[in-house]
Parts: sequence; C-alpha cells; structure tokens
Amino acid sequence: MVNSIEGPKVFTVKKGLYEDNKLVAEATRARLRAKNVFMINIMSSPGSGKTEAIVSTIQALRTKMRIGVIEADVDSDVDARAVEAAGGKAVQMHTGGLCHVDATMVKTGLDELGCEDLDLIFIENIGNLICPAGYDTGAMRNVAILSIPEGDDKPLKYPAIFTKVDVLLISKVDVAPFFDFNLLLLEQAVLKLNPKIKIMPISARTGQGMNVWLDWIRSEIGRG
Repeated sequence: MVNSIEGPKVFTVKKGLYEDNKLVAEATRARLRAKNVFMINIMSSPGSGKTEAIVSTIQALRTKMRIGVIEADVDSDVDARAVEAAGGKAVQMHTGGLCHVDATMVKTGLDELGCEDLDLIFIENIGNLICPAGYDTGAMRNVAILSIPEGDDKPLKYPAIFTKVDVLLISKVDVAPFFDFNLLLLEQAVLKLNPKIKIMPISARTGQGMNVWLDWIRSEIGRG
C-alpha cells in the first residue's frame, strides 16, 4: 500500500507473499546483477548509527554512484527524509510491527524504489540484533553496526548476527574515551565467531575510518 504524501514514498508490508524466502532472495540477486546494481543489507540495534553511516556514505559517493535506500521501520519516514536530503533515493517501508525484513519485503521495496537508475542500494534493516540475522534479504553483502556506547559484550549476548555478516562497523569511535569499551576484546570475540569478518572502526560524524569502509564498498561492487 502506498500513501500519497509529500516526501519519500511510504508503503506498508505485513507478511511475505512467497513461502520460500531463499528462492525469492536468489531471484532478487539475479535481478540486481542483471542490472549491475549492488545491494548491501545493514543490521544493528536501534541508535547504533545506521542512518548516520548511510547518509555519510551517500555524501561521500554521490558524485560517483547513484545510491538508493530501502528504509525499514515500524513507523515514521524520518530516516528516508534524511537519505533524500543527502542526495540519495529512498522509500520508507513500514513493517506493521515485524522485527525484521525478509526477501519478499525487500522485493516489494525494490519494486517501489526502482533500481534501473541506481548503482548501489542499502537496506536499512529494522533496529534489532536478533531477528534480522535469520533472514536472507537478497542482498549481495551483509553488514552489522555496533556502536561504542552499546558495549563490547554484544558478541557474547547476540552471537548469531556476527556469524552472518561480512563486515562489522564499530561506530561512534569518536566517543570511545567516554565509555568502557575494549576494542581488542571485542575483535577477539567476533573473530572467534567469524574468522573471515572485516572489522572497521568508524565515526560518521568525524570521518574517522570512513575511507576504509568506502574502499571496501568500491572493491565489493567490483566483485559483484
């Protein structure tokens, strides 16, 4: 359902239309590859800095890439408006209370967003460290964000998400002096769960570490 309002397109999804999430996810990846579009699924808890990281990424890459975002939230279009203000294309997906998005929801989001004029799409998943990790969205790569204020014990409490992602962004490193956060212990715990993961400390506010993140995006797009 599409609501006619000023600003980003808003639509609501409550359940998948297909029973086999994996088949839909694979079809989505094939669809995107055929159009040379790369999609990244970003997961984290609420307040970790997902939108800020995405907005900073758009601002850094918008002269080189056409970027779109599928914003998933229970309600509101605040994040989609922030994306559009930064120069990205956005649709706002309301999940009707669901704590994750799956491949069918993302397919609907792509239909609403349109991918013919885009090079890179981000899925800003629902703020949750548990539910989103269990669903293939059709993205080519998966990224988790953990902010310094959340603490370094999250891999011990919510291990599943750290085993499913290609990159872990440690956000808000500019405030690290004010929190008891042991980056070395966190890295050891995460690498034990997922030896292939790439860990990137960043601050979207100051720009610290953002070049490493941007270089990773460029290199992964090249791999398809």
